[in-house]
Amino acid sequence: MSNLSKCYYRRFIKDCGKISRPPINHLKKNNFNWDEDAIEAFEKLKLALSNPPIIALPDFTQEFTLEINALGNGIGVVLMHKNRPISYFSKALSFKHQALSVYQKEMMATVAVVQKWRAYLIGRHFIIKTDHQRLKYLMEQRIATPMQQKWIAKLFSL
Repeated sequence: MSNLSKCYYRRFIKDCGKISRPPINHLKKNNFNWDEDAIEAFEKLKLALSNPPIIALPDFTQEFTLEINALGNGIGVVLMHKNRPISYFSKALSFKHQALSVYQKEMMATVAVVQKWRAYLIGRHFIIKTDHQRLKYLMEQRIATPMQQKWIAKLFSL
């Protein structure tokens, strides 16, 4: 459990960051209290590892899709093709990043996963699906902040 937040299997579990938050919170310094929430989360993680949906192996002849969602305190992404998940990514946001706008969170998530799954995406056509409409018109926007400029540069370095 000490490596729960860095768990290798998190890429196979949808919403792993969200599910594992209660036990992780209990592992913080001077806060160990294994309560019902932590037990329930641990059981959900065990079930997620042993039940469908089973992830697909990547097929590099197919187009990849990234489905991205940023919520108040975290981000969640699915890498897939033909609506079959290949890998999941979820991450709790720091307090600093929780204060960002939804646009900034979705953009940050996009950059993070494009870099994370670079080996799958480099040199290939892929689709990014997001529920944030402004990101669809990214190339037509005025890029005003240094943060936006940095993220755009990272995206186009692929």
